[in-house]
Amino acid sequence: MEEILHYVWKHKLFPLKQMVTTDGRSVEVINPGFHNTDAGPDFLDAKIKIEGIEWVGNVEIHLKASDWYLHHHNVNKTYDNVILHVVEQSNCDVSYPDGTNIPQLIIPIPEHIKNNYETLVTLDYYPRCKKIIGNISLLLVHNWLSTLQIERLELRTHQIKERLKQCEYDWEHTLFVTMARNFGFGINGDAFESWAYTIPKHAINKHRNDLFQIEAILFGQAGLLEDSAIPDVYKQNITQDDYYQRLKHEYNYLRHKFNLTHINPHIWKFLRLHPQNFPHIRIAQIAMMWYEQKSNFSKFIEATSIAELRDLLDTHVSQYWKCHYTFASTKTPEIEKGLTNVSKDLIIINTIVPILFAYGKHKYKESLCERAINLLEELKPENNHFVRKWAEAGIVCQSAADSQAIIQLTKQYCQPHECLRCRFGYEFIRHTPDFLKEK
Repeated sequence: MEEILHYVWKHKLFPLKQMVTTDGRSVEVINPGFHNTDAGPDFLDAKIKIEGIEWVGNVEIHLKASDWYLHHHNVNKTYDNVILHVVEQSNCDVSYPDGTNIPQLIIPIPEHIKNNYETLVTLDYYPRCKKIIGNISLLLVHNWLSTLQIERLELRTHQIKERLKQCEYDWEHTLFVTMARNFGFGINGDAFESWAYTIPKHAINKHRNDLFQIEAILFGQAGLLEDSAIPDVYKQNITQDDYYQRLKHEYNYLRHKFNLTHINPHIWKFLRLHPQNFPHIRIAQIAMMWYEQKSNFSKFIEATSIAELRDLLDTHVSQYWKCHYTFASTKTPEIEKGLTNVSKDLIIINTIVPILFAYGKHKYKESLCERAINLLEELKPENNHFVRKWAEAGIVCQSAADSQAIIQLTKQYCQPHECLRCRFGYEFIRHTPDFLKEK
């Protein structure tokens, strides 16, 4: 419950009466301060008046006054500049290390806020705050979604920086790893990322004019040329599959030449996966992009329109894969297996935009960050479970910028029950029980 007291203090949800310290001095809160998420006092740089005298400093909050001593704040110099101790229950006085008493203020948590919070975190439908969505101003919704959109780009930037370190600060390889992950389209994302880290760029570059050798390296590093990766139903056909046998022979040569180690083939998922999304097809598409030199970092960074980016992502597969979905599988009617515009747009949203934003931050080029945001605003919203549920609640996405904001809201606030940090959660918690019953 202490987090709710933090919430009450932060949003100044105080009782409508004169507030006084436990020793009878009047208190006026001018500014509750900035919530501190690191070590030290709970709120920094607060501004309050005690008996008409203005104080600027930090505020510490506990449910019980005795928690001050339980947490050893009385001997911690970090708390020497606390100007007010806020509690729900005052069971003792508190003091600085020199023995001087600290002003203490009792703030009871309003009963309806406790009840609303408990209701919010225990509801079993989603989104849990949908009862008040229709009562929220469009301006507040717009501002919150804009904030969430930037939060998501910042989160993606952090993830890309971590990949950049693993790629020894090679942006070209970082782009490849990020794009490979998103070629997994969720289900095989982790597997594709693990695979991409093992791809030796120097080896590919030496053979980039030979599609067959590129495919040998990519399929080989995925472990898909190993006997154990062939389903039992196809094992009797594998010896007759000339393409597979030649790939395997070529990979064995290249593996020894470049000292390669493939990943475990059993990390790939196929259950309830449409054949078009099988890792074999996606790897064949990536191989063709590499062969046609479309997956070039500078080309993606320099592209200024959705049309240019879609063109760079316009890939297809070699002849074998036009008639197969896995090695040694039954031959199917020949069809082109490229990326649809929907798939291309998902890769733009989840790969190109974050890379562009992260690179803009890295190079201190605000224009690149702005272009990344503009691309999201130009693209249609994603169509997923989260977006559909929020649409049912009354918030309909107009662009990919909105749908990315909804994903951020769901994953970083709704799912971990961080309703106290959410602006929609704030609207729910502050409303009276009668209002929520009416809804």
